[in-house]
Formats: sequence, structure tokens, C-alpha cells
Amino acid sequence: MATTWDPRQPRRSGASLLTVLLPLAVLIVMAVAVGSWLQFTERQALDTIHTVGSQAADRVDVEANVQRVDAAARELALRVRVTARGALGEEEGTAPVADLSLQTSAQTLGDLEFKAHERLTTRDVQVALTDGSISDYPFDTYETDIEFWAQLDGKPVPVRMLFSNNDPLFSVSATPAPSEQGAVGAALGLGLARSGSLLVFVVFMMAVMWALAASVLMGAWYLTTRGEGLVWAALGWMAATLFALSAFRNNAPGTPPIGCVMDWFAFLWAETLIALCLIAVVVTGVRIALRHDDARPP
Repeated sequence: MATTWDPRQPRRSGASLLTVLLPLAVLIVMAVAVGSWLQFTERQALDTIHTVGSQAADRVDVEANVQRVDAAARELALRVRVTARGALGEEEGTAPVADLSLQTSAQTLGDLEFKAHERLTTRDVQVALTDGSISDYPFDTYETDIEFWAQLDGKPVPVRMLFSNNDPLFSVSATPAPSEQGAVGAALGLGLARSGSLLVFVVFMMAVMWALAASVLMGAWYLTTRGEGLVWAALGWMAATLFALSAFRNNAPGTPPIGCVMDWFAFLWAETLIALCLIAVVVTGVRIALRHDDARPP
């Protein structure tokens, strides 16, 4: 008997699909907007130049740029470019008119010396970090001071410092500090912390670790309570998760040491939970398989 079409039967439409896609599209737009705002603010922070020191016409300009922060070694690499302004320089400030000595703070490892009438080349110096510990990764913070004062032919001359940060893994806050040399020196107090993007990424990694551990736990609960025996596909997935999680952890930016906050908040516990689940599934599966073997007729 042929079926007849009932006009009262509701038509299938895309209304139900639209109710799913519309909130999903809104969430995607919101996520992209928040991500764009975070990226813009971090880019603005990297482009910010902090200026401190003398504004005299005859002065020495010191452009100090953070190239890399090595938290494990507790130091940062500072690239220094010197320009002699006004009567202190020649060839558009690229060379001093006399021997120029650039003194630095105690945290900076080494002073800078430039010969008269020779080109002022860019130098890299190391600055020691104080306070903080890398074991607090990714919530570790550090402090340090940088200071410059100059002597031209043995006489103090005014200095202006232009400081900026070029390390995307760290955000640096700079505040003017009193110089030991008074008006002729330039000093900044620096506070260093992990950048916002790094924090978001590491928190996401910790959430993924716990999610994977919870997935393995649910799988182990199902296999042990249902008497499934040795399911080799499930065992392979659990073992692969156990080893993949270690590689995933080692991909964290900034090379965190073993025993940092990320390990104690997520990684070590997730690894332990997955390993215990794998052992429990194997032991339970072997027992079930042995019972099945004993129940077989000879």
C-alpha cells in the first residue's frame, strides 16, 4: 500500500540548525575580538618607549632594548645603542668628540668604553635579575634596575635613556628611579612578568592535561565496570596519551624546569592518574581473560 503525504506533518527546515550555528558564530566572533584586543595591547606594550633622564641639547642618548630574558640564568640581554648629541658628538652623533665612558648600575655586567672620533657601535650587555624564581612558572616575576651615566674626557655629561622591550614572552613595566649621579644620570626600575599570551597558553595547556586525564579515567571506569577484558585499542590510546602528555608539556614556551607550578598544578597529577588508570585496566582485563579461559570447556 502506497503511503500518502499528510499536509499536517511539519516540514523539516533549517530552523534547528540555525539555533546551533548562530550562537556558535557569535562565540567565534567574540573569541576573535578578544584575541585581537589582547594581541593589540601586547603589541602596543612592545612598541612603548620609556624615556628618562636629561633633555639638554648637549647630551648622550642611550637606547636600551631588551632582546631576551633568560629566567633560568636570572639575567636579561640588553642591547645598547649610544648617540652623542649636540657639541658632544660629530658626524651626526655617530662618534664622540672625546673618549666616552658609559657607566652602568651594579646589576649590569660591565661598563662601556668608546674611543674619540670612532664610530659608536651597538653593544650587548647582561643585566642580572633579582627576586622571583623560575619554579613559579608561569607566574614568576622578577625585578632589576638599569642606570647609565656618562663621562666625556673624564667629565660627567647629561644622559637620556630610551628603554623598550623586544621579548614577546615577557612584559616589562618601567618606572623612573632616582639616579646615584643626580641630574646627569638616568635610571629605571624594571618589573618583569610573563606576557599575557604566554599565561593564556599555559593555562590552556593545564586545562588540556586535566581534560585528557579525565577522559582516560572515564574510559578506565567503563572498561573495568563492564568487564570488557583486554581491549587493545583502548590500552594503546591510554599508553599513547601517557607519553604524548610529556611531549606536550615540554612544548611549553620558555622551557619551564621540572617541578614548576605548571607541573604541580596539572602535569604530574595528570600523568599519575593516567598511569594508574592504565595499570588498573590491564590488571582487570587480565583477570577477566583468565576467568574466561577457565570457563572454556576442555
